[in-house]
Amino acid sequence: MTIHSSHPFDSPDADRDPARRLRGRVGATVSLWTAGSGRDRAGLTVSSYLVAAGDPSRIVAVLHPESELLERLEETGTAVVALLDWRHRDLADVFAGVMPSPGGPFRSGEWQDTAWGPRRPSLSTWAGVRLDAGATRDVGWSRLVEAVIEHVELGDDAEPLVHRRGRYQRPPG
Repeated sequence: MTIHSSHPFDSPDADRDPARRLRGRVGATVSLWTAGSGRDRAGLTVSSYLVAAGDPSRIVAVLHPESELLERLEETGTAVVALLDWRHRDLADVFAGVMPSPGGPFRSGEWQDTAWGPRRPSLSTWAGVRLDAGATRDVGWSRLVEAVIEHVELGDDAEPLVHRRGRYQRPPG
């Protein structure tokens, strides 16, 4: 039950950033980027990315410029990019920093070290990537990064976690 017919804290339409509203309508499968090792691991939930097939194939993402993940990615030059399923909503929120995780986000389950960074075994679709440092630049309020895809493992894709208009959604079908 609610006493409001709409969100009580929404800004009026005229006050909202139109580019941000456009981005929210694009929608994307949610990914988890992780880098580093041991106590120097970092991760970030990312839905602003694309995969470009080619030789070599690449992944391009827009990351928060002050995130620990970006710092670790620039230090190590490698990362794991894993696609999340509907059942990983809480994991996405933990790494987005909107859900608490006592002891840190990497205490939320089992992790395996790879040549590219930490990988959660329950995330069956993932890529190991190497940063192209020369292709990194500021865009808007974010940092655009480009990485070469060096390794891919494809798992089940039954219920991908999709982010659209500020919410997680199950794709239709």
